[in-house]
Amino acid sequence: MSEKSPKKFVNNSNNLNSGIRIQKALSKIGVGSRREIERAIIEKRISVNNKKAELGQSVSDSDRIVFDGKLIKLNSKKNIARILIYNKPMGEIVSENDPKGRASVFDNLPVIKNSKWISIGRLDFNTSGLLIFTTDGNFANRLMHPRYEIEREYSVRVIGKLNNKQITELKSGVKLEDGIAKFQKIILKGGEKSNYSYHVILKEGRNREVRRLFEFFNITVSRLTRIRFGDIALPPNLKKGSYIELDQKEVSSILYKFSS
Repeated sequence: MSEKSPKKFVNNSNNLNSGIRIQKALSKIGVGSRREIERAIIEKRISVNNKKAELGQSVSDSDRIVFDGKLIKLNSKKNIARILIYNKPMGEIVSENDPKGRASVFDNLPVIKNSKWISIGRLDFNTSGLLIFTTDGNFANRLMHPRYEIEREYSVRVIGKLNNKQITELKSGVKLEDGIAKFQKIILKGGEKSNYSYHVILKEGRNREVRRLFEFFNITVSRLTRIRFGDIALPPNLKKGSYIELDQKEVSSILYKFSS
């Protein structure tokens, strides 16, 4: 659709010292991840003040940003960050698209307009428990960045039992195919015969890391549930496949903590 008498806008695209970089600005309001936004800029799907956006250019609230034909408002009240806590059951993938047609965690989340839910980390298909979703891409990036060393706590049921020497090694670090990995804590919670339960804590989220650490000593994980991510714990009364949304006071408190 053509526009009649288009308005004139002040173009700050060449002033990289003012405003905020476009990748960060759009990621913050949940338009997409920084990588997705960079790809869209390269594909010339984003314009700023009627000109194609450039990687790294700065934008502010006064700029007219259009993404895939939709007007994006940086200062809209609708852009206030949202955070969900979801209790993932086994048998769901943490992806919006699956060639195999498997159930997705995103199928159970509320629909939002002009934004998207971003998963903070992932859980394997056969792993259950705490997943955190947000519309704030910068917040998601901070929680997933290795330098913040956010604790992840899991409840693990295994076939077998670790001996004291194995526990010491797993806390000191063992060499997996992708490098040294370790648990910060290993707590025996109980068990009998061949089935035992542990709570383990680690500070990174490599693919199948908990399972691979136990498999290092030929111990098979039969059930794995994430129960905590940083200061956010899985509510005990939250049913599998259900979510709760944090109120704005809780969201503001969490965002403030990770703003520095």
